[in-house]
Amino acid sequence: MKLKYIAPLLALSACQLNSPEEIGQLEEAIQSRLIKTESEDLVLLQEVIVEAPVKEVWEAYTTEEGWKEWASPAVEIDLHAGGMIRTHYGAGAKIGDPGTNVLHIVNYVPERLLTLRAEVEERWPEVMKQDAGNLMNVIVFEPRGVQRTKILSYGVGYKDTEAYDKLMEFFIPANEGLFQVLKDKLEN
Repeated sequence: MKLKYIAPLLALSACQLNSPEEIGQLEEAIQSRLIKTESEDLVLLQEVIVEAPVKEVWEAYTTEEGWKEWASPAVEIDLHAGGMIRTHYGAGAKIGDPGTNVLHIVNYVPERLLTLRAEVEERWPEVMKQDAGNLMNVIVFEPRGVQRTKILSYGVGYKDTEAYDKLMEFFIPANEGLFQVLKDKLEN
């Protein structure tokens, strides 16, 4: 797999940042990188700083009102280990209509950690169907003072294959776009 998202980060880490403004711009950017594990799996790490208290960021992820503000127009959330987040992105669609997405809540620690596993359906790519039990999203919420939160989103269970390379070309910019909407909603 071409790890094209690693090269820009290496270039950024190699350059000298001469001013606080440059450092601030880098910190404010939504960053994505792929990490290869010892078992040759890939982890998609996406990081974003949100100028909002961790409580507000947590509520954006774990309440129906919060989720609707940035992620999807239709949502039902049953927040507990073993619970679900059910969403639909279609205009005018309802939960339960064809195309409803189901995220199983594997575990959570309030305002700190949320682990989700997608229910992979027939319409999903074949490679994801094969690896369905291994694909999870671990989201870490780090308070950075009273009014700032760092989100670290770990997509785990991906393989170093051409099929996943194509999926990353979709997932990375799509997730970055959602993070930008989240930032815009919480910061304005």
